[in-house]
Amino acid sequence: MHRIKAGRDFAHASFEPIFYLVFSPQALLEVKRQTPAWEARLANDGWEVQRFSIAEAIRAILDEQPEFIRDLWQRQDAKAPLDWTKTNNALTGAITKNAALASRLEQQLERMEGNTNAILLVTDLEALHPYLRIGSIEGHLLGRFNVPTIFFYPGVRTGKTRLKFLGFYPEDGNYRSVHVGG
Repeated sequence: MHRIKAGRDFAHASFEPIFYLVFSPQALLEVKRQTPAWEARLANDGWEVQRFSIAEAIRAILDEQPEFIRDLWQRQDAKAPLDWTKTNNALTGAITKNAALASRLEQQLERMEGNTNAILLVTDLEALHPYLRIGSIEGHLLGRFNVPTIFFYPGVRTGKTRLKFLGFYPEDGNYRSVHVGG
């Protein structure tokens, strides 16, 4: 919270208020249990807390696919139920087509724009596996983060700017955010 408050009062020319709360993938369930308490604490501190669930956004994107696409997926799955590569590629295409997932997050940020007390918690990043990583979404939305945004990142910190998503992906240093924990 100290980092967020400092970012709130100190505006760098290129600073975007993006923070990653890095925690061990083994602590995932505990973080989910603690999230409502953290939201309450933030609200008590004067923040207007919004939550954006990656899992819920992905589910909505997949549910909104045309019926003929969902039928095609089911037929293909019935033909080769263990061909996970094909399944994952199809689902990745739906999530990334027209930056569908990034657009939903951007819409949430736009709704919060101008509210100096707003804070956005982005949860359920593990739902991105095996489709994509949050760094690509962060990069796509560069310049659009107008409120403090905290990504709940299950992974391992391997340096000041390098993270390993879920602890087993190769480390990635392309994050432009402040990392806390890990």
